[in-house]
Amino acid sequence: MRERRNKKIPSKINRILEIPQEVFSNIPKITVLGFEQMMIENYKAILEYQDFYIRLSTEIGILNINGFNLHLKEMTTDDLQISGKIDSIDFEMIEDEEEDT
Repeated sequence: MRERRNKKIPSKINRILEIPQEVFSNIPKITVLGFEQMMIENYKAILEYQDFYIRLSTEIGILNINGFNLHLKEMTTDDLQISGKIDSIDFEMIEDEEEDT
C-alpha cells in the first residue's frame, strides 16, 4: 500500500522542475482535436477495436471511444493517435479493492 501511495505523491524534484504529472506517472493524457482526431498518451493496451468503437486500458480505468470510421492512425508503446468521426468518449473507473477495506 505504501508503494501505491508514493506513486500518487510527486517527488520534491518533480515539483521543483515543474515536470508534468503524466511524464513521471502512468496517468493517461488525452488530447482531442475537434471531432476527428485524438491522441492518448500512457495507455496500457487495446482491449477492443472496431471502426465504430475503440476500448483502451489505462492505469486509472477503461477508456471508451465511440464514433464512425475510427482508425488507429499512429501507434507506439505509449501513444496512440485515433482519427475518424468521434461521437463520445467515456471512462470506466477502476476501483481499488484496498481502499474499500
